[in-house]
Amino acid sequence: MFQTLYSYFWWERLWLPANLTWADLEDRDGRVYAKASDLYITLPLAFLFLVIRHLFETYVATPLAGLLNVKEKIRLKATPNAVLEKFYAATTKHPKQADVEMLSKKSGCTVRQVERWFRRRRNQDRPSLLKKFREASWRFTFYLIAFIAGMAVIVDKPWFYDLREVWKGYPIQSMLPSQYWYYMIELSFYWSLLFSIASDVKRKDFKEQIIHHVATIILISFSWFANYIRAGTLIMALHDSSDYLLESAKMFNYAGWRNTCNNIFIVFAAVFIVTRLVILPFWWWRTRGVTVKRRTTRRRRRRQRRTGPSPTATLSSTTTTAKPTERPHPVSALAGPARGPAGGQTREMTNPTNATLT
Repeated sequence: MFQTLYSYFWWERLWLPANLTWADLEDRDGRVYAKASDLYITLPLAFLFLVIRHLFETYVATPLAGLLNVKEKIRLKATPNAVLEKFYAATTKHPKQADVEMLSKKSGCTVRQVERWFRRRRNQDRPSLLKKFREASWRFTFYLIAFIAGMAVIVDKPWFYDLREVWKGYPIQSMLPSQYWYYMIELSFYWSLLFSIASDVKRKDFKEQIIHHVATIILISFSWFANYIRAGTLIMALHDSSDYLLESAKMFNYAGWRNTCNNIFIVFAAVFIVTRLVILPFWWWRTRGVTVKRRTTRRRRRRQRRTGPSPTATLSSTTTTAKPTERPHPVSALAGPARGPAGGQTREMTNPTNATLT
């Protein structure tokens, strides 16, 4: 069963163009190609990212928060109450009116005091501004470094300036060491975000964040399997170009710098719209469509050279070629004038033989 699923998953027609097999993408003559086994290293690298993040938040982000005057709001703590604490931890954090009245009788507090206790207890569990600032500063640092590194990887490549070069020779495209490490670092980072999401600040879009991280990991991995390395590096750099702006806006928002936050967010919105809603869907896929059309035309021409012209092409060429003048058969010439559908004489067929015989 497992072997069958494995065979279907790695079916060559699913991943590669026609007339190509996985054997064509084996390393040879100094040319290195992407392999699925390369991605195993991303898991230990993800845990290494978690260690680096902890050190960064402790020794870099926390002092930076002090410099930016990130202040924590004063929160009143709920008075210790065993009955209310048990209900809060085991049942719900938002009791209904009937539950409030029941807890009021059990705890000996008034309904007003029970409601106030739950409100203060919920405020205690809210993440602090310092924790939010440290998370945003970590993401900002990574996205900024990743964008700079990504541009350094692709800026000197011909496919950065001419997108048709992205598909030239695909999928027989060797991999460069810089492309390898760019992929491994990006994928490891998103693995680390998925691993730490349970301990991070739990926001309203918690489920959407999980879906986003899983989808990103799947897309990066699949582009690696199919050897979309050139396209993948361009798209990752395109996304990183706006992500660090959003995280920096969050940092200044937590620090209370409202005007700076608003200005950066405007720049982020403009870069996001241009890169993800203009460049990616229109410029990128239009070039992809032209390249696919040209490749299809070249394949059709090669197929015609191997097998000869198609019947349709032969028929069209026959209909456009002028017919040669027909020469009458000797027997038909002897038979005399030709007859039309009604038996009438239509035209006289002459032949030198007629004169001789008569």
